Amino acid sequence: MHSQAEKHRPGTPGEVFVAFLKLGVTSFGGPIAHLGYFRDELVVRRKWIDEAGYADLVALCQFLPGPASSQVGFALGLLRAGPLGALAAWTAFTLPSAILLFFFATVSAAIAGPVGAGLLHGLKIVAVAVVAQAVWGMAKSLAPDRERAGIALAGIVCVVFVAGAFGQMLALAAGALAGLVFCRAKAAGPSVPLAFRLPKRVGYAALAAFALLLGFLPLVAAGAGQQGLSLFDAFYRAGALVFGGGHVVLPLLQSEVVATGWVTQDAFIAGYGATQAVPGPLFTFAAYLGAVAGPQPNGVAGAAIALVAIFLPGMLLLVGALPFWEGFRRRLPAQAAMRGANAAVVGILGAALYDPVWTSAIFTPKDFTLALAGFVLLTVWKAPPWAVVLLCAGGGVSLALS
Repeated sequence: MHSQAEKHRPGTPGEVFVAFLKLGVTSFGGPIAHLGYFRDELVVRRKWIDEAGYADLVALCQFLPGPASSQVGFALGLLRAGPLGALAAWTAFTLPSAILLFFFATVSAAIAGPVGAGLLHGLKIVAVAVVAQAVWGMAKSLAPDRERAGIALAGIVCVVFVAGAFGQMLALAAGALAGLVFCRAKAAGPSVPLAFRLPKRVGYAALAAFALLLGFLPLVAAGAGQQGLSLFDAFYRAGALVFGGGHVVLPLLQSEVVATGWVTQDAFIAGYGATQAVPGPLFTFAAYLGAVAGPQPNGVAGAAIALVAIFLPGMLLLVGALPFWEGFRRRLPAQAAMRGANAAVVGILGAALYDPVWTSAIFTPKDFTLALAGFVLLTVWKAPPWAVVLLCAGGGVSLALS
């Protein structure tokens, strides 16, 4: 048995890189599923952070624009090994899918035929098992009583009847308010402080950089007339203005790169299909778009510009918020509010388990059987996620060919 101090001792950037590289090559299923993978690997297995602290980070990143799962990973790397750990986490989690999508862009070969369709379908079934495991585990720890179970149920109602990112924001805000009313007696304080060790001046600087880039980049890009700067501006704005991450960014990207003629509609759709078949964050779709965009810069340079630009605003906002986060969450009213918000997160994840995760993957009793097998392997047998990915991907191909 490890002591609490050993469980939460500082790590190294190398350790963080290895952990997130494993996640980067096995985390299929989109941002909601990624949170399940993170929880299983870093909360349950490695114990870098406790369940309540992890849920607090998820709630914070749900509030901020940008790729929520990548922001959570960045914060966990920062917590474990400082700024270099944060950079290691982002790099290791992002590069595998970015490299795969860049390779896809260079060969221009879309996945086709029954094998490709079955593989994609099997990966969607993986997401069902992973998200179901996350909902089950988080519900037991974050909504264990009547009050918080009721808040989680109310969160589901919010996101079902109010579509889009606004519904998620409403659920979190309503959960926090309900926590102030119903969870004050249970507010005993965070079990482990989230010591990010970021000075407030760093937070102010990050917020100022975010605002300046968002406000002045379009003016500078229009005046300079340089395609590389215009490309950076387009992807920065897409990353800065999206709430909810993942699929929400797609219409913004389409308006930036297809409407301008940089990428054809056919190439955009083919790249989107390929993005569904690779692990890691959906925002790495930007690497594909930057690689195929025209005029130059494209290829490696375009992919790098687009990739950095789309992730940068979300990370600046996160760094801007973190110096103030620990002081906020240590106050008793804040603790009660966060208990309510954490319960609402369970509701949001529960709603996402049905739509879009379940509705896009489970069409037949065979699909349900495969998803249930993956869920049992994860929760009862404690199988590693990569093994479940292989099982469901192979099962999807077998179903397509049968």
